[in-house]
Amino acid sequence: MDFIVHPVLLFVALAVCGVGVALSIPRRRFHAGLIGGIIAATGVGILITALGAASLADGSPLPNLFFHGLAIIALGSCLQVITHRRPVYAALYFILSILSTAGLYILLAAEFMAFALVIIYAGAILITYLFVIMLASQSRVEDEEEGISEYDAIGRGPVTATIVSFALLATLTVMMFGGIREISPPGAAQVAQAETVVLQRLPGKVEKALTREGLMNPGESVAGVERTEAGVFATVESADGGTRQVALPETLTPTNTEGLAFNLLGEYPGTIEIAGVILLMAMLGAVVLARKFAQIDEEAKATAAAALAEGRADAIGTLGADVGNGGGATSDG
Repeated sequence: MDFIVHPVLLFVALAVCGVGVALSIPRRRFHAGLIGGIIAATGVGILITALGAASLADGSPLPNLFFHGLAIIALGSCLQVITHRRPVYAALYFILSILSTAGLYILLAAEFMAFALVIIYAGAILITYLFVIMLASQSRVEDEEEGISEYDAIGRGPVTATIVSFALLATLTVMMFGGIREISPPGAAQVAQAETVVLQRLPGKVEKALTREGLMNPGESVAGVERTEAGVFATVESADGGTRQVALPETLTPTNTEGLAFNLLGEYPGTIEIAGVILLMAMLGAVVLARKFAQIDEEAKATAAAALAEGRADAIGTLGADVGNGGGATSDG
């Protein structure tokens, strides 16, 4: 781990950030959000300074300004997610953290992960849960601004939760840095074979590339792709049934998005189904909560209408009695 950051500086920065988060969590009588945010920002600054010093000492270039800007926005948004008193605002800050994290993925040339993160979390799951939170926080009394439960507005055991979470973060960080030295990158032959497998599933892409290079004639189609010691060749089949071997251009390689898409949908289709079930259950929960509040409103309206009708009946009875008493006095006179 020394080649990235010194362990002592890492643990000191995590400890400072933990103190800041513990102070920022809202309590029943004490809430120091501003002070906690400043302390947490100090811990982040220590970590960024340590990483920059290690990069300069190693002769590596520093990350660009976009990395630092997106990282600061992501960390600040995450702090607001777990410390804000209102769940709706916490969900909005979570959307901001998702967008900034997607920007970090784009800087790492992981476009698929960036768009998937935005579409799945910010565009589907989080929006659904946001509606659930808004329905659950509806006020049942007209004078209340927002019906937030105490467990949603006040932290329970903030110190214990902060210590456990940052201890887990430190452990995972050490394990990740320790495993980096043991992970060896795949060999060139392994990468080339994986690219060939993806190209075999994309005959349309191969046909377009060969047609653009003038290596295929109209009416021909690609029957297969194989790798040999001489290179990668496509089997081109003509309209009369004849075949010939055509070498693929060196620039024809599958993208990371294409490889990940085949891997995700081909080997792990259950993840897509699980995501759909989660969205369905969230929508059902929103419908149940909305129906419950609708029933409460209808009952309140019925009670108010009954009370109003009873009050009018009493008023009419009192008015009739007064009129009767006035008429009797007139007759006696």
